[in-house]
Amino acid sequence: MVRVHTLDISPPLINSSCAWASDFAQLRELYDCPHTGAVTTRTATLKGYHQTEIHTVVFTSSSTSTLNSYGYSPHPLCSYLDWVYTLLTTTTSTRSASKKPIIISITSADVNELAEMVTSIQELRRRLKDSATITGSVVDLSTLVAIELNTSCPNIKDAPPPAYNFPAMQPLLHVLADAFYADPTLTIGLKLPPYLYATCFKDVVSIIASFSFKSPVSPMNPFTFITCINTVGSALLFSNQVQGTSSSDANLALPMALGGLGGEAIHAIALGNVYNFSLYLKESTNPAIRDIVVIGVGGVVSSAAVDRMLKAGAGIVGCATFLGQFGVAGFDTLLPQN
Repeated sequence: MVRVHTLDISPPLINSSCAWASDFAQLRELYDCPHTGAVTTRTATLKGYHQTEIHTVVFTSSSTSTLNSYGYSPHPLCSYLDWVYTLLTTTTSTRSASKKPIIISITSADVNELAEMVTSIQELRRRLKDSATITGSVVDLSTLVAIELNTSCPNIKDAPPPAYNFPAMQPLLHVLADAFYADPTLTIGLKLPPYLYATCFKDVVSIIASFSFKSPVSPMNPFTFITCINTVGSALLFSNQVQGTSSSDANLALPMALGGLGGEAIHAIALGNVYNFSLYLKESTNPAIRDIVVIGVGGVVSSAAVDRMLKAGAGIVGCATFLGQFGVAGFDTLLPQN
């Protein structure tokens, strides 16, 4: 079991925010899977992202890798809040009192809109807390909900990932930090893009550390996990490299030509990012920074890949491409075999 602020994640294996965690049916299947320690929703915007036929994914022929042109979820945040409430409060023949956490992935480039989204999630948490009180649940359901701010989607036209522009990212972090200062039971994390230079890792850790504060007991920081990495943007594949194509151009794999590369093709980069972040976090003199958990994502397609992520420094391991290709049943094969 891995502790991430109020979340207990066991096993330390989750799905990352992706197209295969978009709707209620997909989330319910992930939630009911005994081999996932938590569930992450697809990244939601306040009102939903306009998705068309040009937003799609292809799987490569030579490895378990993908290229996608997706943006964010077409479902608005309010849908995810309803679905999360249902999952956490519903008892079925196969699901008793809930203890599995749900990470709600959100994004916005506007601080006021982001603040509105955070307020809505906090209202959900209040409803869950009230529900637990009414039903006499021994579990405070509000502690099972976390926020992940996606700062790293590479496919949004004219909107580069804010995590590559640190001054642009800081106002967004202030919104989340203010929510935590008001309610220290809130679990918050960041989904980060692939970085290729050592200074980037240092800068991100430095920015996160700047939000630390002293509590009566010990130093605290609003951010208790980082998810790395998102897909590698501006990648190109041709139709003869993939299993199928929806592009009108017979030569190209995607209608938009360029997309985000995921899966085995980015595994080494993901390992390097996990290793670097783990290293710089552990080197901090601030215990709150040392306690930040790294969720390693990228090319996790086998139990050996899970093991590599853990060796690189991840506390929790996530996958998306593998889920898309093999479904929820595949999670069993990612766990160490006794």
